Amino acid sequence: MHHHHRRRRELHRVDEGLLGTRELVAIAVGGMIGGGIFSVLGLAAQIAGHAAPLALGVGALVAGAAGYSYAKLALAYPRDGASYTYLQRAFPSNPVVGSVTGWTVILGYIGTLALYSFTFGAYASDLLGHPGSAPWRIALGLGALGAFLGVNLAGVREAGIVEDLIVYAKIAILGFIGAIGLSQVQVAKMTPVFDRGIGAVFSAGALIFVAYEGFQLTTNAVQETEDPRRTLPRSIYAAIALVGVIYVSLAFVAVGTLSVDQLVAAEEYALAVVAQPILGNLGRVLVGVAAMFATSSAINSTLFGASRLMADMADTGSMPAGLGVRSARNVPVRAVVAMTVPAGVLMLAGTLNLIAAFSSMTFLLVSVAVSVANVRLRADTKATMWLIWLGLVLMGATIILLVAHLVDTDVPTLLGIMAGYVVAVALEEIYRRHRERHPPGTSA
Repeated sequence: MHHHHRRRRELHRVDEGLLGTRELVAIAVGGMIGGGIFSVLGLAAQIAGHAAPLALGVGALVAGAAGYSYAKLALAYPRDGASYTYLQRAFPSNPVVGSVTGWTVILGYIGTLALYSFTFGAYASDLLGHPGSAPWRIALGLGALGAFLGVNLAGVREAGIVEDLIVYAKIAILGFIGAIGLSQVQVAKMTPVFDRGIGAVFSAGALIFVAYEGFQLTTNAVQETEDPRRTLPRSIYAAIALVGVIYVSLAFVAVGTLSVDQLVAAEEYALAVVAQPILGNLGRVLVGVAAMFATSSAINSTLFGASRLMADMADTGSMPAGLGVRSARNVPVRAVVAMTVPAGVLMLAGTLNLIAAFSSMTFLLVSVAVSVANVRLRADTKATMWLIWLGLVLMGATIILLVAHLVDTDVPTLLGIMAGYVVAVALEEIYRRHRERHPPGTSA
């Protein structure tokens, strides 16, 4: 047992042997500034207009509310570290709840993989001088996805130092653009603030919520954390606050230096366009490189983590056992492929609107489920009830506004999201019935 812990600790490549606040914040920020902000800034401006910075602030609030329940549950059950295991504990007599949540989380990760490869393609084609070209975006995006499929199948863990450098480089570049850009903001461009109405702020906040997904990665490291009672909650809130400040200032610079039409026109590579008037062509290139690094590391770590979650679910009987098959190098080969293929399909078939809405909706629903688990397990988590309920009201309102926004503006996207969930629940049910007829262990 002790050896296992030491081995896991070494995997986390921390010299002192245990993770402190700084390392956990780096893990969370690295996970959050993945591909989200690079591609959703244009969407936020499209819906919320001048109030885009407030929409990103709403996203941070909702993430903080979800982070509260994740932190409480991770401390109460340090061995589990995954939303679906919290739900299995919260509904012990009804394993379907945990199982459906697990399938939903996997769907969310497929959505983010599609978002990251879509974004990689958008910025890479912009850098190569083909801005807005769909064939270039698709080819480059699928290329990135395929490359990291190969890396993951080979079982190569990228060097930890490179990963850390990428995290700090993207924070530095985005912080730099935000700081320089703030001096060029023209207030006249930002008034009236609520040019699209106040409801739009929440709809946009809901649509771009995927940009805050990633703070949950810290809960997986709870066993390697030094003094987790203090460190873990503090790291989650610090990471969300830090990322929130970066996002809000970038959105502020975006709507304060460009017209909403310019941002909407650039849609999936909006941040490159924001950087151009501030730092000239260098800015555009810097952002493009940062976006490619950020999305690459996000594709890689999402594939790594989500395929392990899928394999764990296969091992515990919530997913078909074949998905748990591991190669000689301990890589869950089938799970890695099962994550990549639908992500590629979604990237090919989906618009940015669909991919972002699908991923955001999925993580909002999972955050609601985790908050409900926190309510049911409050005897163990010692959570403050009114705080959870406040979070649930905030998340519920955000989900309703997102649905209402899609009903108003984009019914096909809403239908696409529903279809995704119907397929997932159908697969889960078919598999569960099959398993009830042929329980594991009956035939070798």
